[in-house]
Amino acid sequence: MKPAFAGQTDKGLIRAVNQDAYHIDEAGRFFIVADGMGGHAAGQDASRIAKDAICHHLDLGCDGEEEPETLLKKAFIGANKAIMEDQLVHPENADMGTTAVAILLQPGPDGEIVQVWCANLGDSRIYRFRDGTLEQVTEDDTWVAQAIKAGVLPAEEAREHPWRHVLSQCLGREDMGELEIRALDVAPGDQFLLCSDGLSEELTDDRIAAELAASKDCDEATTRLIETAKAEGGRDNITVVLVRL
Repeated sequence: MKPAFAGQTDKGLIRAVNQDAYHIDEAGRFFIVADGMGGHAAGQDASRIAKDAICHHLDLGCDGEEEPETLLKKAFIGANKAIMEDQLVHPENADMGTTAVAILLQPGPDGEIVQVWCANLGDSRIYRFRDGTLEQVTEDDTWVAQAIKAGVLPAEEAREHPWRHVLSQCLGREDMGELEIRALDVAPGDQFLLCSDGLSEELTDDRIAAELAASKDCDEATTRLIETAKAEGGRDNITVVLVRL
């Protein structure tokens, strides 16, 4: 299984600037999406710094002997440190932070992809689309997601809840929180979607699945997803990275 991939970002129809960032490794080894927050250009800076730092660590280490879990953890810790160091230089950006999701493709001895490692902090998401079924493989680090998990908020109220954007953890904090890392098995035809909440806020899982199923390749899929999210309101920046095996 060899990967095909594509990515796009759009500021949407409401926001003046795009505070999302993404990276596609040209060799197809890893992929990153970050969604920044903070006044003025601070969110834009935070997502860029995180994306660059995670990319740097993965680029240096993913062809080495380090275990994928350890490598991803070091990459996110490095990104958090880089943002905090920038906050010291630019105290006006002390409130900046960012979500981040990343996947790392693990090849076997013959070069075929045998596992996909996922890392998440915040409320950007990673989905797996397999045999017509879309599965969210990351958990949102939000107050609403925690309330649903604890059984104090019905899941059907989540999409409209006024606190749905309140993050419980993110990059850019002294205590960035607990990084979610997991390994997924792979099968031919699997698609892995990384996105900022500008996509998941506008489109239901069923709508995302329908666009993936209807697209002939990754470029068409990323375009269709962004344009469909904009047609539904485009109230936030929208970033989509798609990897097909």
